[in-house]
Amino acid sequence: MEDAEFSRRYGPWALIAGASEGTGASFARQLAGKGLNLILVARREGPLEDLARELREGHGSECVTASVDLAHEDATGRLLAAAGDREVGLLILNAGADANGATFLDNEVANWDQLAMRNVMTVTRALHAFGAPMRERRRGGLMVVGSGACYGGLPGIGVYAATKAFDLVLCEALWAELEPHGVDVLSYVIGRTDTPAHRELMEKRGIPVPEGLAASDDVARLGLERLPFGPVCNWGEADDEAIMSATSAAQRRERIRTIAALSARYAAKVPPASKDLP
Repeated sequence: MEDAEFSRRYGPWALIAGASEGTGASFARQLAGKGLNLILVARREGPLEDLARELREGHGSECVTASVDLAHEDATGRLLAAAGDREVGLLILNAGADANGATFLDNEVANWDQLAMRNVMTVTRALHAFGAPMRERRRGGLMVVGSGACYGGLPGIGVYAATKAFDLVLCEALWAELEPHGVDVLSYVIGRTDTPAHRELMEKRGIPVPEGLAASDDVARLGLERLPFGPVCNWGEADDEAIMSATSAAQRRERIRTIAALSARYAAKVPPASKDLP
């Protein structure tokens, strides 16, 4: 998609949560290069201001920053406050790593509450808050950056995996609901990416940084390319490949289309043809 079309479809403002470094910063740089203005959100103000200054000087983008902890009850309200009356045509929820490094019962439940608040409740509320105006305008994009952990329960990161599974399924449903209204939704399932946060986690656990990590710029580029095609993109896989899970992105897309068609028929009280049954 040409930059002018991308800007028309997803501009004039993009809000990126988790923008201070790594993949979030890569999204910001690439969106600024496409002509979008940016609302940059993360917990640390210093890196956000540095990035905003870089984008203003390098691309002439308007940038505003906001320090928001997405694990707090009022996080979505603060995201809305940061956006103000700006027209947000693209929401990227990129925050949500699990730094607990503990099995379920060997950690305080309050820590799991915070993780669930950030990755489930704030995601749900933010998609609702920013998706509604997009539906009214009949254009826009919603992206939730997930993890391959969404495809199965993994010991040591069980709550994290469960939250990412929630995000995946919610995005699939929203994709079907919003596609007729011109709003694109993508659950972007990524793998291990070379980010400062990932390196810090490996160092904290005494684990050597593995080879072959994905570059954050490459990850961001593919996510923006695949946004119009939702509802799922698996990093490192072709659309019709099934490596992380038993089904490919293409198969999941067609399954959701089938279910959406059946749901519409039931709502209209029209009996579905037997061939349409999943």
